[in-house]
Amino acid sequence: QVQLVESGGGLVQPGGSLRLSCAASGFTFSNYRMYWYRQAPGKERELVASISYAGSTNYVDSVKGRFTISRDNAKKTVYLEMNSLKPEDTAVYLCNVRLSTIYWGQGTQVTVSS
Repeated sequence: QVQLVESGGGLVQPGGSLRLSCAASGFTFSNYRMYWYRQAPGKERELVASISYAGSTNYVDSVKGRFTISRDNAKKTVYLEMNSLKPEDTAVYLCNVRLSTIYWGQGTQVTVSS
């Protein structure tokens, strides 16, 4: 079955960095675009970044220049490198793949606070 398992979240001070990972299984990872979303308390889920099977990327304007999405098809893992973190980046971060059904991981909490 399809599984997405995120890791790498935590508490970081403003200006700090984190690297999130999403390990995938149960489908042909290299064939699909992968997505990172985030959901802050009381807010709608927001698409943060995506990466195609070939490596082309897209970002929401608020993270451009600070976040980098990448993938390792051999490891079936997608990453989100987050730099210059701000308190407004605080959220649960989830990865997503769109097969015939949309699959979500369980999420990893990122808290940016001094």
